[in-house]
Amino acid sequence: MAIIVQPERTPMQRARWVFLILIAALAAYLALWPVPIDPAAVAPIPNPGLTGPFAPDNSLAAVKHLVPGVGLGPEDVTRGPDGFFYSGLQDGRIVRFRDGDATAETFVSTGGRPLGVQFDAAGNLVVADAFRGLLSVAPDRAITVLTDSVAGERMVFPNGLDISTDGTIWFSDASRRFDQHRFMLDFLEMRPTGRLLSYNPKTHQTTVRLEGLMFANGVALGPGENFVLVNETMRARIARLWLSGPNAGRQDVFLDNLPGYPDNLSYNKRGTFWVAFPAVRSRELESLWPHSFLRKLALRLPERWTIGRQQPLYGMVIGFDATGKVVANLQDPDGGYGSITSVNEFDGKLYLGSIRMTSVGQYSLR
Repeated sequence: MAIIVQPERTPMQRARWVFLILIAALAAYLALWPVPIDPAAVAPIPNPGLTGPFAPDNSLAAVKHLVPGVGLGPEDVTRGPDGFFYSGLQDGRIVRFRDGDATAETFVSTGGRPLGVQFDAAGNLVVADAFRGLLSVAPDRAITVLTDSVAGERMVFPNGLDISTDGTIWFSDASRRFDQHRFMLDFLEMRPTGRLLSYNPKTHQTTVRLEGLMFANGVALGPGENFVLVNETMRARIARLWLSGPNAGRQDVFLDNLPGYPDNLSYNKRGTFWVAFPAVRSRELESLWPHSFLRKLALRLPERWTIGRQQPLYGMVIGFDATGKVVANLQDPDGGYGSITSVNEFDGKLYLGSIRMTSVGQYSLR
């Protein structure tokens, strides 16, 4: 019987085998490792870019920084009947200050992440808290959870709000999939799970008004409260629900193909909707939307290469009238006050919030 002796592999051959095994393992990881998203293929959304009525502008370079160093992420800003301005921070605090104050005081800490804020007719601060639900903070600072679920389902991401004259609170639940800590996963999954909700303080009933929204965000009631608007951040558009008149109950699109991702919006009661844009449209991100596998692949790469990367700060606020016509174009390409998440008008001044700044912005309208 002949015995065949295999020649011993040379160091170069062993190294080549190790290299091939590592390549095979890496390929298997990139192709098969579980990820927390189930991405949907989405057709590209038209992008007007910063052209025409959205052409670059440097008006917001004049923004004044109020209460600098107050804390990260003053998302929304409102004024109370006591004359103080209120804003919620990433660490869960709601702070208040007067125009001209150098510092702010802590009003309450919700233990969550306060986002949209607005006072009701009774002087209570209503808060859309990303983790705790819809809250009411009384003047004595007592916190009440108004609602945190709808139809037996816990809300995942309460976000923006507005309050009607009859006390109804209109608010958004950005996603049924991912909470505020993981919001970028919604941008990679691209499934429309956001909702527009309403809460009736008399009956304590929470109702789904719109669903199938792509990251439901800011909410604002229109002139005469004939309709309510809700931003769909990932679709770069604003949806509308008619509340009265011949179109009552009908849903349509108020504005689409916006040049940035709309966050919060507000109505100044004099004909202008102010819309905050934390970022201009990303062609790099949107190029992945038709390709489900590439978005899964992105999550298997180091986070700092993909969802951990932040766009450069850019400041943008656009004003529209009730027909959708641009009436104000305020920008700052240098991002002196950037990543703007909210804009609210009081006494001829715009008060700006931001997810990345540590101050509240103030811009005087001319």
